[in-house]
Amino acid sequence: MARFVVVVIDSFGVGAMKDVAQTRPQDAGANTCGHILSQLPQLHLPTLEKLGLMNALGYTAGVMQPSASAVWGVAELQHEGGDTFMGHQEILGSRPQAPLRMPFSDVIERVEQALKAAGWQVERRGEGLAFLWVNQAVAIGDNLEADLGQVYNITANLSAIDFDEVVKIGRIVREQVQVGRVIAFGGMLKASQQILDAAETKEGRFIGINAPRSGAYEHGFQVVHMGYGVDAQVQVPQKLHEAGVLTVLVGKVADIVSNPHGRSWQNLVDSQRIMDITRDEFNAEQTAFICTNIQETDLAGHAEDVARYAERLQVVDSNLTRLLSDMRPDDCLVVMADHGNDPTIGHSHHSREVVPVLVYRQGLEPAQLGVRATLSDVGATVCEFFGAAAPQNGTSFLPALRLTGDAL
Repeated sequence: MARFVVVVIDSFGVGAMKDVAQTRPQDAGANTCGHILSQLPQLHLPTLEKLGLMNALGYTAGVMQPSASAVWGVAELQHEGGDTFMGHQEILGSRPQAPLRMPFSDVIERVEQALKAAGWQVERRGEGLAFLWVNQAVAIGDNLEADLGQVYNITANLSAIDFDEVVKIGRIVREQVQVGRVIAFGGMLKASQQILDAAETKEGRFIGINAPRSGAYEHGFQVVHMGYGVDAQVQVPQKLHEAGVLTVLVGKVADIVSNPHGRSWQNLVDSQRIMDITRDEFNAEQTAFICTNIQETDLAGHAEDVARYAERLQVVDSNLTRLLSDMRPDDCLVVMADHGNDPTIGHSHHSREVVPVLVYRQGLEPAQLGVRATLSDVGATVCEFFGAAAPQNGTSFLPALRLTGDAL
């Protein structure tokens, strides 16, 4: 009878991966955690400090110090780039595949014809490069915040079109393309022109909507992530279901990971609401796996807003304090990230960074988990913790977690 919680602080990396010079030179020197603390040296996150955040960072920044009692490590990204969708599939045990890279311009004709055949009003917008404008309220084009060419966005004004209709558009797009993700989302905007005004091009090959600038995240935000080529049968939720253990997904992870046998709290953005639900679910169950995503840190990274990022970290930290107070001796907590999003690096995209892996359980001996080769090590640990079959990918670090007084 135990509970295992994984809290993913979206984009909270602790330093650039060693391969960025070859794969993502724009991320050279990225360090989301380190640079935020350098710019705000008085920022104090006492619970994350206790859990070993500064140990994972590898140096002292500002007032925060390493923890002598922490169980900590860092994990490298096995998936290419730095992607929330694939990062969470990796955390939950999928072996990442090489992503397809294709500008939306390569498939615009096929998507346009499929939408028109389904009865939608479709026109092209843009000079040279074009995106699709559907029913005067929905834009379809490249995602400009993730790795270019791997994700297509469907950005909608939900004041002018129901979200269910936006999802129908998204499913048509999904049927026509093979990139890793199609994201259908929108918010309550005063005018659809806000979407058009946020159109941008990148590198002369990609065109889409700058989602933060469009205002789509600000009011009434709803989203569905439609993935490609992910086998849910090899992931942690399915393995736990087979072992009779409930999986609860809260926040963005619920939007992007399949969990047909558990509970999924979708379309949530507010960090306090997400942490409240996490704690309520934790206290409602005697045995459960809960995975929670805090998205607002990532949104602050995209907006290159250090102060907002730090403020959201404080919300998470104070709620982690409450969660720790609820934990029984058999319960386990992991706090981690899925990539970086350094708001100081000079661009608004995800940054390819290693992430902290901070573990808490009452009575654990301090330990270093080293550099984990994949985020999937967390999923593998969850499965071993509950006595379930291992997921497709990852190596459990459960044997490294030793209670005080354990015999050698």
